[in-house]
Amino acid sequence: MFEIMALPTVNAGLNAISAAFLVVGYILIRQKRISAHRACMLTAFGCSVLFLVSYLYYHSQVGSMRFQGAGTIRTVYLTILASHSILAAAVPFLALITLVRALRQRFDRHRAIARWTLPIWLYVSVTGVVVYWMLYRMEW
Repeated sequence: MFEIMALPTVNAGLNAISAAFLVVGYILIRQKRISAHRACMLTAFGCSVLFLVSYLYYHSQVGSMRFQGAGTIRTVYLTILASHSILAAAVPFLALITLVRALRQRFDRHRAIARWTLPIWLYVSVTGVVVYWMLYRMEW
């Protein structure tokens, strides 16, 4: 039976997998291994799409979770969450534009936006795991 409360863990896993494929894809393009780079980046994109669908479904059913920590750790959490949330709003657009430019073989324009997309997308993926850990796994 499907357990909705497992979705935050699934979502963190999808973020981690996406981050790993982004890093490997970057390394591969630096090595001029274009087909392998393409496969990694499409996999990262697919994981991010699955994450977004799962995340939206979970929060439509459960709502928001309140962070239980206090003091300095709460400030740290809210700072990470704020930067993560603001940048996360841009990732679907940046990733889609970057992907479309690559698929259309507009590699000059692809590279120009990928220089912005990669670090933002990677930051959002990694901080997504951090937010999950702080919200669901830290003991208070």
